[in-house]
Amino acid sequence: MSELRWNPVLGEWVVTATHRQDRTYHPPAGFCPLCPTKKGEFPTEVPAEDYEIVVFENKFPSFRPTPPEPAVAGDDLFQVRPARGVCEVVLYSPDHKGSLATSDVSHIARLIDVWADRYEELGGLDYIDYVLIFENRGEAVGVTLEHPHGQIYAFPYIPPKPAVELENSARHHAETGRCLFCDLLERELADGRRLVAENEDFVALVPFYARYPYEVHILPRRHAASLPEFGDAERWNLAALLKVVLQKYDNLFGFPLPYIMVMHQAPTDGKDYRHYHFHMEFYPPNRTATKLKYLAGCESGAGTFINDTLPEEKAADLRGVEPRSGKEISKGGTCPGGEECSR
Repeated sequence: MSELRWNPVLGEWVVTATHRQDRTYHPPAGFCPLCPTKKGEFPTEVPAEDYEIVVFENKFPSFRPTPPEPAVAGDDLFQVRPARGVCEVVLYSPDHKGSLATSDVSHIARLIDVWADRYEELGGLDYIDYVLIFENRGEAVGVTLEHPHGQIYAFPYIPPKPAVELENSARHHAETGRCLFCDLLERELADGRRLVAENEDFVALVPFYARYPYEVHILPRRHAASLPEFGDAERWNLAALLKVVLQKYDNLFGFPLPYIMVMHQAPTDGKDYRHYHFHMEFYPPNRTATKLKYLAGCESGAGTFINDTLPEEKAADLRGVEPRSGKEISKGGTCPGGEECSR
């Protein structure tokens, strides 16, 4: 059962999805449902012996294209509606121990093509207003399947955080005639202290207002609102910088750093969002190699984050971490046009 319940105090929807209690939880070795199905072995979600990238509907979705009726009747204050939407799983690789950080740039670029395709197809459904592409990595953020994968939630409404970003972006544009994110990026580039890595088309940085010690945002230099607006060379450079950032994360403390990765793009409800700016955000929970940041009373109860580190210092930490090697970063060929894109 899944349904939407309205919180009139905060003015936002809560998803009630009781069937998710039964989802697969840390299966034993040899029984990963996301690995390829090998001949004569445990049948998985992928009925093939090998694959590059796979997308399929989540077996334990928060939203469904044809959802059941809500378990309770609503009224003017306790509003309830069916949780209509789509939840998909994106398998990055058949390698159970792999990750985006260890993938070739060419493979990550193909994954970006897949993300862009799913954004357009799901966003084209008349009941979908927002497509959220994300990845949860590591047990510290609640991952129950360690196979490298991400997810896509196609919402029947615009979720609260993107809604706030859109509101502030629209206000800034109305007041200045400029994009909020373009202005932020211009300031960050001029300052330089919070930059982590960059190439011709994209910049990775710890934002001035970072809430997590090693929070990183990736922004395009060119104003664009969603993935489909990027050409082949830009997608290659996004893949190259994404690999650099993830390798820095993995080499920071000497182990695969847990994180939440989300993409913020323009909604798909048919309205004009040319003022908005695509970006990716990473929230690693680690404060140090052995300490995690927990969302305690101030964060969870008041909604105000307390960062006990300086973004300038944490950006310097990440900047100083070398990816495995320049050759490995650019492995997988050259970008469209033949030139080397992963600078």
